Amino acid sequence: TDIWGLSDVFVAPSPAKGMEAAENVAYAAAMYIETFTTENDYINMGYGYTLGKVLNHIAMNVEKRLSIISLSGGVSCYLPDTESSIFNAKLYLMPAPLVVSSAEMAKAIIAEPSVQEVLMMHKLASTTIVGIGGMDATVVKSGTITKNDFRLLSMQNAVGDVLCHFYDKNGEPVGAELDNRLISTPLQTLKSLNRVIGVSAGSNKVDAILGALRAGLLDVLITDE
Repeated sequence: TDIWGLSDVFVAPSPAKGMEAAENVAYAAAMYIETFTTENDYINMGYGYTLGKVLNHIAMNVEKRLSIISLSGGVSCYLPDTESSIFNAKLYLMPAPLVVSSAEMAKAIIAEPSVQEVLMMHKLASTTIVGIGGMDATVVKSGTITKNDFRLLSMQNAVGDVLCHFYDKNGEPVGAELDNRLISTPLQTLKSLNRVIGVSAGSNKVDAILGALRAGLLDVLITDE
């Protein structure tokens, strides 16, 4: 942990064949949050498939009443599945898409009072949790970013993303044009938030995790064997 400036690392068992690695680390992340939060705490929550699972595990397994603050647009990612009682928690969602058509539109949406209110809440949170996506990340699979965006990112040697901000294996940002169209907490802002926990699983995420560590984005890493 000293090498990467981490305060803690939690390694969950790799799942049995046929089970999802994401499920194991999502459950581990929810239990970690249970340990380090108190009643009525605020939790900043990132975007992505694994983070959606973390959110639902918090809803079903964490007894404390917590408030969840979205770190990005893309409202559907933060909504509960049918098995969850997440509506017992307070959700503060950024009322915006994750990616928009132009930098000008992104600036206008970010300036909206309803978005600014959520952005201002981030510094109140005791804990911040983000996913670390590879080049098969949710935003790629779901079509949130276009094939052209993906092609350009690949040409720039992107290995993964945090909050849809892509970077190379050294943690250097790539994809400036896409970055300017995001409704998402900047990585520089992320670094300033309290107890940033990165959650990611699977051997296909190794380069993405290393890039996030080299960029100095995380205080805690939760991953699988």
